[in-house]
Amino acid sequence: MNYIIGAFKPPCDIFVTFSDERSRKQVAVKKDNGKTTMVPAFQSLETIAGEVSIAPVPGKRIEHMGVKIELLGQIELYFDRGNFYDFTSLVRELDVPGEIYERKTYPFEFSTVEMPYESYNGTNVRLRYILKVTIGRNYVGNIVESRDFCVRNYSPLPSINNSIKMEVGIEDCLHIEFEYSKSK
Repeated sequence: MNYIIGAFKPPCDIFVTFSDERSRKQVAVKKDNGKTTMVPAFQSLETIAGEVSIAPVPGKRIEHMGVKIELLGQIELYFDRGNFYDFTSLVRELDVPGEIYERKTYPFEFSTVEMPYESYNGTNVRLRYILKVTIGRNYVGNIVESRDFCVRNYSPLPSINNSIKMEVGIEDCLHIEFEYSKSK
């Protein structure tokens, strides 16, 4: 019976770790299943580096047509589930076609990545950044593992921030004046 259960498990475990994960600020992100997880936060034009570790099930080997990692920026509309609009896509080849017999670790680096938008998770739309590792295989399905991360772009406060006055009303009858302390 255990043989049948094991037939549907992937033949390996894939782990994606960032090089400065322990010292980097963590942000809470809500997943599809409703649970909250902590993911590392990055800024635009930062270098994203780390390691991908592939560990086959003991006694098994993985034949593959190459291993690649992708950095993707995606927008997903909730009424159109499953269709993503990719606005950022960078790919690095980690390994040429071959076989993996034992645990193998591949370093990766995406230097000065432009991430123009901040991560967002709303009621109708989700904007997210992910690292997606794909082990390409011939006759059976590809093995895919993804890891989310968050992007927060900070900008300095504007130097000139004058107040705004606005007047609304009907002549000789009603007059309302609004004043906002900041224009930005």
